[in-house]
Amino acid sequence: MTTLIPMGHSDYAISIAIGILLNAPSDIPGSLKRKINSILISIALTMVVTFIVAISHPYFWVLLAVIAVLSFGISLLSVYGFRGSLVSFSGLMAMVLGLTTKISDTPLWIHILCIAIGGLFYLCISLVSHWILPKKDEDQLLADTLDLTGDYLIARGKLITQKNAREENFKNVFQLQTQISEKHELLRELLLMARTKSGRTHFDEKRLLIFISLVDILELSLANNLEYNKIDTLFKDHSQHLQKFIDVNFVFGNHLKELAETILKKDKIHSKDSLLLVLDAANNAIAEYVAIVTLPKAREGAIILKNLYDYLELQLQKIRAIRRVLSNSELASRTTLKSSEAQQFITTQDYSSRIILENLSFNSPIFRHSLRFAVTATITYFFGTLLEIKNTYWIILTLLVIMRPNYGLTKGRSINRIAGTLIGAVIAAVIIFMTQSTAVYSILAAISLTFALSLTQQNYRWAAVFFTTTIIFSYSLLTPNAFEIIQYRVLDTAIGALLAVVANYLLWPSWEFMNLERFLVAAIRCNTDYLLSIKKFYRTKEVMDVSYKVTRKHAFLAISNLNAAFQRMTQDPASKRKAWEPVYEMVTLNNTILSTLASLGSFIQHHKTTEASDNFITVVDHIENTLLETLKLLDQKKEICPPQQEGLILAQEKLKNSYELLVEEREKELNLGHSPIREEMLLNLQEAHLIYNQLIWLKNLVENLKSTTQKYSSHVTE
Repeated sequence: MTTLIPMGHSDYAISIAIGILLNAPSDIPGSLKRKINSILISIALTMVVTFIVAISHPYFWVLLAVIAVLSFGISLLSVYGFRGSLVSFSGLMAMVLGLTTKISDTPLWIHILCIAIGGLFYLCISLVSHWILPKKDEDQLLADTLDLTGDYLIARGKLITQKNAREENFKNVFQLQTQISEKHELLRELLLMARTKSGRTHFDEKRLLIFISLVDILELSLANNLEYNKIDTLFKDHSQHLQKFIDVNFVFGNHLKELAETILKKDKIHSKDSLLLVLDAANNAIAEYVAIVTLPKAREGAIILKNLYDYLELQLQKIRAIRRVLSNSELASRTTLKSSEAQQFITTQDYSSRIILENLSFNSPIFRHSLRFAVTATITYFFGTLLEIKNTYWIILTLLVIMRPNYGLTKGRSINRIAGTLIGAVIAAVIIFMTQSTAVYSILAAISLTFALSLTQQNYRWAAVFFTTTIIFSYSLLTPNAFEIIQYRVLDTAIGALLAVVANYLLWPSWEFMNLERFLVAAIRCNTDYLLSIKKFYRTKEVMDVSYKVTRKHAFLAISNLNAAFQRMTQDPASKRKAWEPVYEMVTLNNTILSTLASLGSFIQHHKTTEASDNFITVVDHIENTLLETLKLLDQKKEICPPQQEGLILAQEKLKNSYELLVEEREKELNLGHSPIREEMLLNLQEAHLIYNQLIWLKNLVENLKSTTQKYSSHVTE
């Protein structure tokens, strides 16, 4: 383009630039095949849309119909996931740009051809970039995941220390879990899909080992499951001993964040000494606690601390595994995951036309959003033309960028968009007032666009700032009246943002409570499957198979989706949060159930355990039945069978007695002067204590979930 402008072909350069701008959004991390296909589809779509809008432009009523049909049809492509939504965005952007009265003096066919050239040029640049830096996406995602996992460890530490802010910290933990699970899904696609097609390389093997360690760290973090009220009581006067374990969370979390920087900057890895010292201090805190409180009073607290220490020690092993990979030392082990097994971990997107047909219903949030956007865009263009509003397409562009299926997200983006536009307009105005150099405008426009694209996912308000400066500087190159552009830009953005919020509230609104039930069902069903995998593993003592890890993955994803849906619900107006209290309790209970399951699964996986007793099976069967009855309640089936309590109560007592018998045996050893505890006795005490406490807590959790679901069902059916 810089070559075309001096040669007098600036119109061609503008059209090619538009092609690049329209087709760049589809270039997101993922498999190379999907990336190429999405960009090619985007190029074809933008060419067709540009042609249709251009030939309809002279005929107002035809153009109005075209806007309605294209807005609705292209918006529906969002049913194909995030990648589909970006292709949809490109198509809609092409429609909006086609509404401008004059964007290029070139003939239509040349303009469309240049758009295609721009898109293909961008695709070539992307492929060359991939060839030069083939693993940049993996490294960026791994770094992001390491950073988020570090934040997650720190946040879980705060749950213990900040008692008064525990509810707020829980929300932060849920949000981080969702973000981490999203990164995990992308990494599975990048690492496992490439592995099934091209086989192993040394680089891929190393990145896969880092990813597996990160998944295990997440499970171990969830497994550090505490009854916080019980912890508050037990360590009320001994918080200094508990603080040693919280320090481990903070040091481990910060070290993961440092490792993220190591991946991106190729820096030297920091020393592991701080990790070893803080874990050693936690281990010493157990002995100090026992010495101060004395046995037998200190026994329960000591066992809790010992279980916590074991989980943290396992986390250190995973962190050190990541360090070894990043230090380029020889891999101590290789993953044994077969291609057929790897496929089970990849969530595939169905791109068949059947998905569109299934979503042609008011039950689909995407259908509602598509219809809402089509109606709003059409009405906006009609009245904008009728009232002779200058640059009506800017209002529709604001609608396109801001409007989302969810009201809360739309409202939040509207506020950020207006604030960002105002800040960007002020910055641009100051610069334009200081200089009238087109060279300066060109440079600043390019820089602004780079910042805008890079900040879109991280900070939308600042992205809006740089998008505004990009547009203003770009138009300042074409017209001398830059301050008029600033004035209209701010006004049109405010109008578009207001229309987006009003439309989301009035036109076929999709309040989150309407969609929440399917996320609740999925979370409960996946937690049930996870429970059954743990039960099977505890009984058979077989080598951990793929099915356990697949059910664990599904449970993590289901909870993350539930947390994301709940987060969206918090953004809806208070009057639209139907059954708010039971929903909040159900979300919290499902998260706690997952943590308890992870605690059981991790302990059984990493410790030598005794045989699973019939009493264990009896309680697990009761938990499973309670979860299945809860699913029936959500399906609004009222034939709920009362639980059989006789065998259950007896099983609970026997599990408790198993622990108490071990305590008595240990007391006899102490009375005989055998102070150092035998390894076998310690493991048996840990197992009996954890299995009994976690299992009974899990039973109470699922029973609370069932009763809360009954309240929820009665609210929904009112």
